[in-house]
Amino acid sequence: MAALVEELGLATLPQQSDGDVIVERTSREEPKRYQGIPQSPQSMRVAGGTGALITALSEKLPPEALHLDMRVTHATLNRFDVLLRIIALDGSEQDVAAEHVIFALPPRLLASSVAFTPDIDAATAIRWRDTATWMAPHAKFFALYQHPFWRKAGLSGTAQSQVGPLVEIHDATTASGMPALFGFLGVGADQRAAIGEDALTRACIKQLTRLFGPEAGRPCATLLKDWAADPLTATADDRSPSGHPEPARAPWVTGVWKGRMFLANSETSTTAPGYLAGAIAAAEQAVLQIQRSRE
Repeated sequence: MAALVEELGLATLPQQSDGDVIVERTSREEPKRYQGIPQSPQSMRVAGGTGALITALSEKLPPEALHLDMRVTHATLNRFDVLLRIIALDGSEQDVAAEHVIFALPPRLLASSVAFTPDIDAATAIRWRDTATWMAPHAKFFALYQHPFWRKAGLSGTAQSQVGPLVEIHDATTASGMPALFGFLGVGADQRAAIGEDALTRACIKQLTRLFGPEAGRPCATLLKDWAADPLTATADDRSPSGHPEPARAPWVTGVWKGRMFLANSETSTTAPGYLAGAIAAAEQAVLQIQRSRE
C-alpha cells in the first residue's frame, strides 16, 4: 500500500493517536480513562481519503477508456473476445468487446449481478457465493466539529465500548484540519435497518457526548455509511458477518472462462485478503497473468 501511495505521489498524514483512551465496559459504569500506548510503527492515512487513490489511478487512463455511471449486466465468451453488456443510469445499453476481462468487485457481488454465457461452472459459482465480502455487513458513523476539543482535554479520540452503538472510535480529522470522530457500529445490519438512520445518528451522538463530553453533542455535520445497504458493495448474503476471508491458492476462474476472465479484488488475494493491500496485490497478479498469456 505504501509503495503505491509513493508511486502515485500522494500526500499522507499520521493517524492521530496521542493522548488518553476511553473505555466503556457496561452501561452501569462511568466510562474510564486510560493512558494511551504510542503506535509503533505509526499508522498513516492518505490525504483526501482512499478516494484519492482512485482519482490518481484514473488520471493515468485515456478518457475514452472510462465508462462511468455504468454497470456490467452480462458477459458473453466468444471465440476471439469477451462481449460485455453495460447499462447506464438512464437505462440505455451498449456492448463493449475485450480480449480479456478483469472484474474488480467481490466474488459474491459478481455472482449476483452479472450473468455469464456460457455459465460459470457450478463449483466456481458456489465458491464465489460462499466467499464473504469483508466489511460489507458493517457501518461507520462520522461526526464533524468546529474544534478538536478532545485533544485539548488530553484525549486521543480513541475509545472502545461494549455498550454501543459505536464499539470502536478514532480521531478522523482530515488533512485539511477539519476535526472529526468516527466509529464502527456494533449493531447488526437488519437491526440498523429497523432502527433507521435518524435514530442511529441520535444514539451515536448521545454516546459520543457520554464519552467525550458535552461538546461532542454539537457536531456541525454527521455521516452514516452503511455498506450493507450499498448495492455496489453488499448482497443479501452479506447482511450477517461471516468471518474474514482466508487466503486461497486455488484458481478463482475455471473451465471455459479460464485465461479470459480474471478476478482482481481483495477477497481473492493470496496476501491480505479483505484489505486494501490485498486488492492491490490481486490486481497486480491479474495483470501479470494476462501479460504471461501474451508471451
